[in-house]
Amino acid sequence: MLTAALVSMIAMTVIVAVRYLLSSGLFAWATRRVRPGLYDGLDRQIRSEIGWSLLSAAIYGFPAGLVAWGWQNHGWTQIYTDFQAYPLWYLPVSLFIYLFAHDTWFYWTHRLMHRPRWFRIAHAVHHASRPPTAWTAMSFHPVEAVTGAIVIPLLVFIVPIHIAMLGTVLTIMTVMGVTNHMGWEMFPRRLVHSRLGGWLITASHHERHHEEYRCNYGLYFRFWDRLCGTDRGLSQKLGGAMQS
Repeated sequence: MLTAALVSMIAMTVIVAVRYLLSSGLFAWATRRVRPGLYDGLDRQIRSEIGWSLLSAAIYGFPAGLVAWGWQNHGWTQIYTDFQAYPLWYLPVSLFIYLFAHDTWFYWTHRLMHRPRWFRIAHAVHHASRPPTAWTAMSFHPVEAVTGAIVIPLLVFIVPIHIAMLGTVLTIMTVMGVTNHMGWEMFPRRLVHSRLGGWLITASHHERHHEEYRCNYGLYFRFWDRLCGTDRGLSQKLGGAMQS
């Protein structure tokens, strides 16, 4: 039993690592095509980011693998596969619950990581990326990686979610984590500056966090930043839109 659980944890670590390399690699390639020269002179930084990120992959992979093993073999979680188990309207509702819960956890743990003691211990690793790149999203000290690795595994024990919606959550988490750090805005200005865009976090918003540190702490939504007075708007460097 323990061997099967360990195999699941190792397999999930490999999956998380490959997902990181493929997603960050794809957007890094796109950056070199769309913004040639943006990452010039950052080879050493990028190697460091990849190293920290692969370590983070193990920290994310082990609890995820344990949860996957428990779900498949013992039914421990609230993950379900039968679309008839809950009404269809619950699919988008569960997606929003997970994203909002994750965003809430991230906002408050992120603010904690910016307190001087925790910043020195852990979060300085992430902010050593100056400027952030498509490889930065998972570049965390192990202490910070633990805070990020536990939230989704905990949620699946509490909030029912269809396996397809869980996959959607993980896809959104991966894509937004990478694109919010890659140093240019992939979304059009009409979205970023729209009423809807005013509540969503994209690269234009998160880049300002990396410029000023004590603002724009959210992950997906600007709700907590706005409520707590930590939203300082968009990065002027990025301009809020990709040039055509």
